Amino acid sequence: MKADPAVQRQLLELAKVDAELSRVAHRRRTLPELAEIEAGEKTVREKRDALVSVETATSDLDREIARQEKEVESVRAREDRDRKLMESGSVGAKQMTDIEHELQTLGRRKGALEDDLLELMEQREALGLDAQRTSAEVDKAVQAVEAAAARRDEAFKDLDTTEARRKEDRAKLLPRFPEPLLKLYTRVYDHKGIGAALLRARRCGACQLELDRNTISEIKAAAEDSVVQCDNCGAILVRTLESGL
Repeated sequence: MKADPAVQRQLLELAKVDAELSRVAHRRRTLPELAEIEAGEKTVREKRDALVSVETATSDLDREIARQEKEVESVRAREDRDRKLMESGSVGAKQMTDIEHELQTLGRRKGALEDDLLELMEQREALGLDAQRTSAEVDKAVQAVEAAAARRDEAFKDLDTTEARRKEDRAKLLPRFPEPLLKLYTRVYDHKGIGAALLRARRCGACQLELDRNTISEIKAAAEDSVVQCDNCGAILVRTLESGL
């Protein structure tokens, strides 16, 4: 393939633009905020699951407390009824003895129920504190994700600006190259990520390998307008005074 040496040298400008576009794409994929957001969203899910667990336990405990309070009230009502019956003077001695015995039993039962209720209330208080702490952790995790997302969006905005400018530069460069040369460049770029590079001091600027003597001799013997490629990576080698030929 033949191409004007001056046109071949302009491939370095195209390669520079494409390299920056590649860096933009890589940066877009590997922004640290992306990993931070992913980890943060996992933390948010875990914290929310923990909060649901605490809230479920609290709801279950509230029902148990309500049941226990109802039972305490039932015992107290039974006590009140028995006392009023005793105070009425309408019961005989044997029934009085039975009522006194029942009151003792009810007193013990009420004491046990109230002790259980107190323990449940203490558990409820502890769960309430857990819920407050976990809710605060959820809020903190959400805020961290939002902050990382804001930084990501700002970085994306900068990358979008850079990408748009480089694409404009690329669009201006493309008409300078004959179609066969551009097709070759594009094929190598798509395969290797670098389409053209400077041959400097007998070293390929794409793969950074120093060319052997035979290859250098062949390149040196090639016509100035011949398009030569690196035997190792296939990149179009642009020859200048820096090539060491």
